[in-house]
Amino acid sequence: MTRALVAITFAVLAGAPAALAQEGDPERGAILFRQCNSCHVAEPDGPARTGPNLYGVIGRTAGTLEDTRYSPAMREAGENGLVWTQESLDGFLQDPRGYMPGSRMSFRGMRDLQDRMDVIAFLTGDAPMVHSAGIERISADILAMEGDVEYGRYLSSECVACHSEPGDDEGIPAITGIEQEAFILAMHDYRDGHREHQVMTTVTQRLTNEEIASLAAYFAEPAE
Repeated sequence: MTRALVAITFAVLAGAPAALAQEGDPERGAILFRQCNSCHVAEPDGPARTGPNLYGVIGRTAGTLEDTRYSPAMREAGENGLVWTQESLDGFLQDPRGYMPGSRMSFRGMRDLQDRMDVIAFLTGDAPMVHSAGIERISADILAMEGDVEYGRYLSSECVACHSEPGDDEGIPAITGIEQEAFILAMHDYRDGHREHQVMTTVTQRLTNEEIASLAAYFAEPAE
């Protein structure tokens, strides 16, 4: 049994009683899920963003959704039998990197048990369409901006210094081929303080809306 799987097994066993003892509010969970929406959707047949579509995640074997880029750690966990239950998802949401060393999840986790239970209740039920749940944070005009692909290519050197293709085993995801809307939402979330990451905050605070749009247009193109 690998060290990562040992950590996952321990986390599941440690988190199970609390998860089972507390009920969640799916409506509140839908609202809380908006902080996840720059990387994930939760809708039938929705596209993968940086992370997988989370519609129907309960009962799914980890790392098995088609057309999704998973870290080696996530794929290994699935191969070793990790299935997303309410208990295992609770452990992962609390501390993604601690629960699964090597995960590419940049989100630092939900420390509040009730918040986790609400999000899990939302994901357990028939999730309503939330593909655009994060859009209200930025204007429609910004989302509609047409970026210059060649200018985006020029700007991209700083990005690809970390975001290699097909992604870094230590948790840095690939961004080539990412949906433009998802890229724009993520960049504005970092720049506006909705998501925390020291490097990404520093990088995005130097970018204009036009530069973000151009980077989004460039990275939306398939890898050459």
